[in-house]
Amino acid sequence: MKRLIPFLLLLSLLWPAFAGAVALQVPPPSDLTARNYIVMEAASGSVLASRDPDQRVPPASLTKLMTAYLVFKELEKGSLTLDTPIEVSENAWRTGMTGASRMFIEVGDRVRVEDLLKGVIVQSGNDACVALAERVAGTEGAFVDLMNAQARALGMENTHFANSHGLPSEGQQYTSARDMARLMRALIREFPEYYRRFYSLRSFTYNGISQNNRNLLLWRDDSVDGGKTGWTEEAGYNLVSSAKRDGMRLIVVVMGIDAPDHRQGGRLRASESQALYNWAFRQFESHRIYEAGQALTRARVWKGEAKEVPLGLTEPLYVTIPKGRYEDLQAQTELTGRLMAPVQEGRRYGRLRVTLDGTSVADRPLVALEPVEEGGWFRRMLDTAWLWVF
Repeated sequence: MKRLIPFLLLLSLLWPAFAGAVALQVPPPSDLTARNYIVMEAASGSVLASRDPDQRVPPASLTKLMTAYLVFKELEKGSLTLDTPIEVSENAWRTGMTGASRMFIEVGDRVRVEDLLKGVIVQSGNDACVALAERVAGTEGAFVDLMNAQARALGMENTHFANSHGLPSEGQQYTSARDMARLMRALIREFPEYYRRFYSLRSFTYNGISQNNRNLLLWRDDSVDGGKTGWTEEAGYNLVSSAKRDGMRLIVVVMGIDAPDHRQGGRLRASESQALYNWAFRQFESHRIYEAGQALTRARVWKGEAKEVPLGLTEPLYVTIPKGRYEDLQAQTELTGRLMAPVQEGRRYGRLRVTLDGTSVADRPLVALEPVEEGGWFRRMLDTAWLWVF
């Protein structure tokens, strides 16, 4: 009996050349005082630099990124509108009184969702967080359950929330620089209109009180279009922010910066973030190299109505590489074995691997872009004979 040997089909893909000289990569700034940081390219999710990005640390007001994310989800579902009025509870008001950051809402006030979001994002209002949480989930505790469920869904493996605002709590709460970058990336990708609408605001006035956004990068760097600050004594000075230059978007998280006062702390977290942006934008470039649904190769189908099926990706593929190295990229497709009909559309039948100097920069499953049903009895018989011989 002839033994059938599994095979692996390798196909090289030709890449268009990218004009430009190869740039020498230099390391990220060495004089940063942040205990934890990460630089992530938003489209590809590539991490360009980091320091202890998975260490569990107190989230402080970075917690409010998740609070806003969940409210944006409710807006997208239609459960809320920006004009929906929310009555302020005594619990929400008291939370504002116990923390340094508040929107100055009063018990019984009916405040629009849009204003409360500005209170959360621009003013970092703890009172606004609780008001929104109670409206979305009934109680702040139930809202925290939603926060932790969403964190798990986003792959935030080193994050647990205890409240909607990040003030010190008896309950366990922690996050990491990597998890905050993941959350910021998801917020920008899933809610780009809300991100643009709220996170670039430099100031907001409510109840006759005007407060500036504590993200100083909004004044320093025109490429920075949003972010969230945070501080507690235990957490130190934190900042999650995003910037876009020449079509490439980066996310920078700095955490655990020590400073003698808020003025110095605010400046340091902005300066260290800006140093990381300047370094990364000079050293790297990002490319969208394949579209979702684009046929990257065609695979032989046995015993099917059609002899071939196109294989491709379910999502666009971005890569982030050192500047000037695009023409040095190499790609291969691998099929995991013979494809026997029926072939299911969307099912994985191989992998696409993209490398630079032998190092992987992307690895994605290849899926069938269309179905192939079983062929008639003659086709099945003929292919069976071919498989027996070859």
